[in-house]
Amino acid sequence: MIRIAGDSVEVSGSMTMSDAAALLAEGEAAIASSSATFDLAAVTDLDSSSLAVVFGWMRAAQAGGKSLRLLNPPPNLLSLAAVYDVADLLPPH
Repeated sequence: MIRIAGDSVEVSGSMTMSDAAALLAEGEAAIASSSATFDLAAVTDLDSSSLAVVFGWMRAAQAGGKSLRLLNPPPNLLSLAAVYDVADLLPPH
């Protein structure tokens, strides 16, 4: 679930394959209307599709002339990025 909270976008709950399409679309809408800073502190579960979602948000931010920033990325997200050798591609956190 995505909620705009001031200058950031709060993501909560699951970031798994079953949620990926909705999270991507909601995140793109949030980027278009407000912020490109995503707070992932309340993410409870994730899988490799969460990386695809984050990279999709990055593309949307770039297209809008913004830079995506991640706050409180879950350690599991960073571990997955390292395993897939894409950690250097993640936005600043």
